[in-house]
Amino acid sequence: MLSLEDGRLAVCFARLVVESRVRKVDVDESELSSVFSEERGVFVTLSTFPEGDLRGCIGIPMPIMSLREALIESGRSVVRDPRFLPLSEEELEKVVVEVSVLTPPRVLTVDSPKEYLERIVVGRDGLIVEKGGYRGLLLPQVPVEWDWDVKTFLEQTCAKAGLSHDEWKSGDVRILSFSAQIFSEKSPCGVVEERSFE
Repeated sequence: MLSLEDGRLAVCFARLVVESRVRKVDVDESELSSVFSEERGVFVTLSTFPEGDLRGCIGIPMPIMSLREALIESGRSVVRDPRFLPLSEEELEKVVVEVSVLTPPRVLTVDSPKEYLERIVVGRDGLIVEKGGYRGLLLPQVPVEWDWDVKTFLEQTCAKAGLSHDEWKSGDVRILSFSAQIFSEKSPCGVVEERSFE
């Protein structure tokens, strides 16, 4: 678990990376605590302010690099999320930065697909659906923001993977869950607050 101060540093560092990428200058790395050396999965999300519309969301879901490195990689990539036009310098003061620090994803083992409906908890779990070369991920806050039930959450994660909505019912799909700590700016460059999804 990250402290609120570590979360504040994570968001400020992610914004620094985003701004440096957009302005094409080097990142001036600030002092980060030892937790930033630990391997963590992370996502950096940009949303318009005050509308709250998604402007980009890119991350490293598996703990394969340090939190610092994952923030740099995600922050550099999110400004060019392929779903949107590249972030412009004029937009920097019109977006809020959110950082989601993930627990290691774990495979959900069930005897029947119906068990997923009992094992997954909206507001706690994020999901990854994998089948063959297809893979989709939705963060824990997504079903809460869209007011989805577990079945809809599963269907939408399958759709994110490019699979049919009902693919979660098949026996050859792999479903993983994770939780996250979410730290976000309340306004551009503003106070950072925490939302936990565990």
